Amino acid sequence: MALLRCDFFSEALALSTSMTVILPQETTAQIGMTGAARAEGHPTLYLLHGMSDDDTIWLRRTSIERYVAPLGLAVVMPQVNRSFYADEVHGNRYWTFLSQELPEIANRFFRLSQRREDTFVAGLSMGGYGALKWGLRHPERFAAAASLSGALDMGDPERLRNRPEMMNRVFGDRPVRGTDDDLLWLLDQADTAAASTPDLYVCCGTEDPLLKSNHTFLETARRNDIPVTTDFGPGEHEWGYWDRKIQDVLAWLPLGKGGPA
Repeated sequence: MALLRCDFFSEALALSTSMTVILPQETTAQIGMTGAARAEGHPTLYLLHGMSDDDTIWLRRTSIERYVAPLGLAVVMPQVNRSFYADEVHGNRYWTFLSQELPEIANRFFRLSQRREDTFVAGLSMGGYGALKWGLRHPERFAAAASLSGALDMGDPERLRNRPEMMNRVFGDRPVRGTDDDLLWLLDQADTAAASTPDLYVCCGTEDPLLKSNHTFLETARRNDIPVTTDFGPGEHEWGYWDRKIQDVLAWLPLGKGGPA
């Protein structure tokens, strides 16, 4: 695998930012790990960080590089600060950066497949929310979207009360419920045609304070006849759990369905 920390300028943010990228490399002589890669057009996982972290955190807290090496999967990990992957009312345009600018820049810099069948998104906590929001707002881009311990009910008034200053900075004084920042509303609006909805995966530990919001998301998906692969078992909001579960997500991804590059 090739590992890059890429510093670049974002027009959407009007500032310099960074992404951490893992690129596939075919290897046979490397001790303890075998790498796979396509001749061109790597399948790509956009992997999103949580609220207290940055683009390096998945690499530092898990063995994500080792897990993706035999899969021939590129991993793009952007930095979005504490933005909830939104165009902040009193801040910066992180949703525009994520959903429009980042894929264009990553595709120019690296040899990534641009086919829907080869493109996936996942994240933890705040990033789980961001991953499902991206997948539901742009189902034409992703074959699959996964959330690990995600904050999946941002319209819950209790969540707004818990962090009023941050919620006001990101979302302003408007309610989140019933907008395209509300995952439950996005589920209600979703086209349930199989070809138009990404495969969805949700996992959360039963000792995690975000468990309730995950169940609420699942109930809403079921009401709309949207299938979701779920995993609710023992676990807390911590990296030991996410290191285990990202392996399950990688095994679940529909890799190979896109055919040869």
